[in-house]
Amino acid sequence: MAIGSKDLTPSDLDGMDNERLAEELSKAKAELFNLRFASATGQLEDHGRLKAVRRDIARIHTIVRERELGIRTAPSSQESK
Repeated sequence: MAIGSKDLTPSDLDGMDNERLAEELSKAKAELFNLRFASATGQLEDHGRLKAVRRDIARIHTIVRERELGIRTAPSSQESK
């Protein structure tokens, strides 16, 4: 069983363009901040979500870095019809 969000699988992330990945990264970082804040105040109910969000962030960073190195390619703007 993979840990992370169901909508952020590597195959889904691979289909996103760089702008969308940046948006997902900022949303995940904001969620991680809120989860850490809730944990510090003792209000966090789902402790497993911390691990899942951290892994989502790592997955996004991996995809971005692989694109920079040329290991993966960004999706083309025109999909084949």
